[in-house]
Amino acid sequence: MVFANDTDLCLRSAVELVNSAAAPDSLTSIDDLDGIFDRYGYTGRHDRSDAELHQVRAIRGELRDLLLGDPETTVALINSTLGRYSSVPRLVRHDAIDWHLHAVDDFAPLAHRMLVETAMAMIDVIRADETSRLTTCADDECDGIVLDLSRNRSRRYCSTTCGNRNAVAAYRARRAAD
Repeated sequence: MVFANDTDLCLRSAVELVNSAAAPDSLTSIDDLDGIFDRYGYTGRHDRSDAELHQVRAIRGELRDLLLGDPETTVALINSTLGRYSSVPRLVRHDAIDWHLHAVDDFAPLAHRMLVETAMAMIDVIRADETSRLTTCADDECDGIVLDLSRNRSRRYCSTTCGNRNAVAAYRARRAAD
């Protein structure tokens, strides 16, 4: 395990949110948002409204900047995000997750909590000097984010779709060369 469970979940959630913006957009309904909320163990306020869906969709660019910036830029974004939402870290324990940090009130809008939690997760990434675990997809036609938590740092594609497309292209190129 590279990061604590809450950091790992938050990074995975942020990557899924950012990558959902790629065509075809996979965050278009309240049910899609419910899936992310449940999959990544979010707690607290969840309005299940079109307004909330719109707010979460609107932060995807900011999340992308947090995940892919160089360390100095990322630190500035982290500090700005934490300051904007008057974040005060506190230890909490709920559900199956042991002690971890929350830094914004559970009743704050979901989009705000997602931004703050991603900023908090990126603190761990920066402090561990592990920013290289977040890159863009090696597929020339994709700009998705890859979160590589593998031991040997071998993940290159954001999804099996991109990986398979490149494997087939490489196979066809080898066959054509024969």
